[in-house]
Amino acid sequence: MNVDVTQKLHWDELILNALREDIPWEDVSANSVVNAHARGRVDLICKQDGVIAGLSVFVRTFALLDETAEAELSVQDGDEVKRGQKLGRITAGMRALLSGERTALNFLGRMSGIATYTRSAAKLLEGTHTKLLDTRKTTPGLRSLEKYAVRMGGGSNHRFNLSDGVLLKDNHISAVGSVTAAIESARAYAPFVRKIEVEVETLGQLEEALAAGADIVMLDNMDDETLKQAVKLAKGRAETEISGNVTKENIAKYVSYGVDYISSGALTHSAPVLDLSLKNLKPLTV
Repeated sequence: MNVDVTQKLHWDELILNALREDIPWEDVSANSVVNAHARGRVDLICKQDGVIAGLSVFVRTFALLDETAEAELSVQDGDEVKRGQKLGRITAGMRALLSGERTALNFLGRMSGIATYTRSAAKLLEGTHTKLLDTRKTTPGLRSLEKYAVRMGGGSNHRFNLSDGVLLKDNHISAVGSVTAAIESARAYAPFVRKIEVEVETLGQLEEALAAGADIVMLDNMDDETLKQAVKLAKGRAETEISGNVTKENIAKYVSYGVDYISSGALTHSAPVLDLSLKNLKPLTV
């Protein structure tokens, strides 16, 4: 499997750190039962229905342990998979297969779980103009992997980091005293190509943000009736985003409001891991 250069630059170090955590100096179990030259082949099996994501990371884990590792995969990221389905197999040095198994599955299971959860939420928005967004509520150090998994599930990425865009939240507003002051300061400081998004919690704050020229308004933790009024007030004046305790269980009710974006931290912080396994390890004669 080809690995994008950008992915290698960012993902290799994540994988290596995880491998170092699991193999601080040696895998005493693997090294005690197989010799350094033994080779093997093992099957990747799906143990529950879901959406697969992270295959490049999965394969790369073994390649970093054994540069001769080879993958034969019958699926690609974003595919829906079924319980009991064989997704492919890995051929490599036996020690690499044994030592990399848990790390590779941890990445693949975590990313596939996020893609699966995202897909279930994204399907509820099909046929509308509303985009499903993730947040920065990600596992420290693993944001690029988790946001990639969101895309594989059919969601879109909000900003990746604090350098990526202007989002003025309640504490930014408190720091300068008002919504207007916060927007004016951001407009004067940020490059003109940056959009300015402002979090508002009341209709009064919304009116102030719109008057000050906010490009996007994040309607945070508003009750349903206030949300409906807010979207109407902002229509044609700013893009709208609903945020705050949004999950796949309640996201459908927001579709009829006509909002532009719905962001959900649950995509990354509440997605259960997809159950996957490496089975049928067979030694190969050299």
